[in-house]
Amino acid sequence: MSGRNFGDEGLFFLAESLGYNQSAEEVNFSGNGITAAGLKAFDGILQTNTVLKTLNISGNAIGDEGAKCLSDILMGNTGIQKLQLNSTGLGDEGARAIAEMLKKNSTLRVLELNNNMIDYAGFGSLAGALLENNAIRSIHLNGNYGGALGAASLAKGIEANKSLRELHLHGNDIGNEGVRALMSGLSAHKGRITLLDLGNNDIGSKGAFHVAEYIKKSKSLLWLNLYSNDIGDEGAQRIADALKENRTITTIDLGGNNIHASGASEIARVLKDNSVITTLELSYNPMGPDGARALCEIIKFHGKLETLKLGWCQIGPKGAEYIADALKYNTTLSTLDLRANGLGDDGAVCLARSLRIVNEALTSLDLGFNEIRDKGAFALAQALKANEDVAVTSLNLASNFLTKYGQVALTEARDHVYEMSEKEINIFF
Repeated sequence: MSGRNFGDEGLFFLAESLGYNQSAEEVNFSGNGITAAGLKAFDGILQTNTVLKTLNISGNAIGDEGAKCLSDILMGNTGIQKLQLNSTGLGDEGARAIAEMLKKNSTLRVLELNNNMIDYAGFGSLAGALLENNAIRSIHLNGNYGGALGAASLAKGIEANKSLRELHLHGNDIGNEGVRALMSGLSAHKGRITLLDLGNNDIGSKGAFHVAEYIKKSKSLLWLNLYSNDIGDEGAQRIADALKENRTITTIDLGGNNIHASGASEIARVLKDNSVITTLELSYNPMGPDGARALCEIIKFHGKLETLKLGWCQIGPKGAEYIADALKYNTTLSTLDLRANGLGDDGAVCLARSLRIVNEALTSLDLGFNEIRDKGAFALAQALKANEDVAVTSLNLASNFLTKYGQVALTEARDHVYEMSEKEINIFF
């Protein structure tokens, strides 16, 4: 029921029906012009409904008053496990009300408060709730205003909490000092954090040092996002050194961090001995062809990478040569993103040569925004036709310079593969 604009009046009827319904486990009322006044319709309903597991009120301007109303109602709820209040105009007062609810509620597992106006005081309130709540598993606070002080407050709450598994703090401007305090709290954490999102937080090489120290100690972290910070080559080296000691992280995002060839080389060396990392995001880093070469020399015969993202990395046709050579030998890589690297026809032709050789791993290849023309399209089409064992099921060539001739060649190649083997290839122009 999202985006229906039924407003407070419509919510009154829908909420009443939930009082009788004993089967609906998830309701999505996002983007409907609901206000704080409308949420009163849930009073007396959510206290008795134990079937409903997910409630999404995102995109409604309920503000702090609405958060208080909903929190009072959910104090006694024993059913809802996931509450989504993204983009609802909540501030510190609303966060404080939710925190008070968390102290008493023992069933809520996932709390989403993304893109609100929660400042460090609100973070402090939520931290206080974490000291008493032992049910919450995942907290989403992306796009708020926590800053260094908010991160430090949250760290104290996390330290004593045993249930938290996922912490989403993307875009909170926590900086180096904030990340230092946060990593200190996480290092002393009694539970098992598996996912940590610190993207877009103005973290530099100094902050990367603190993250690295935590990586060395963590025995549970599986997914780490440092996207769109500025750790640079020095920070990349510190993260790489830490990853040599870590054996739990499977997915790491270092995109948009001003990492050059030297930093990429440090990350590449990790993959030689680390067989745990399966997804590596390095897009938006100016590593150039030398960075691509360093990575390819390793993934050719080492590591267990399944997904590699190198979009907007300035690798050019020369970088495509190194990647094409690695693909001839690599047996694990299934998803490869090479968007916007200026590969041109020469790069596409190099990759096409590799696709002619038996590669049973690569299923998704993204070559969007690469100035590829019909020559490159023809080469890729011939490769698809020539290799009966081609594993590729998705080929993206959107935003290139193909005419209808190049598109027809690829479409015919796709049809040929289907006729010969009944394998379907999705090609995007």
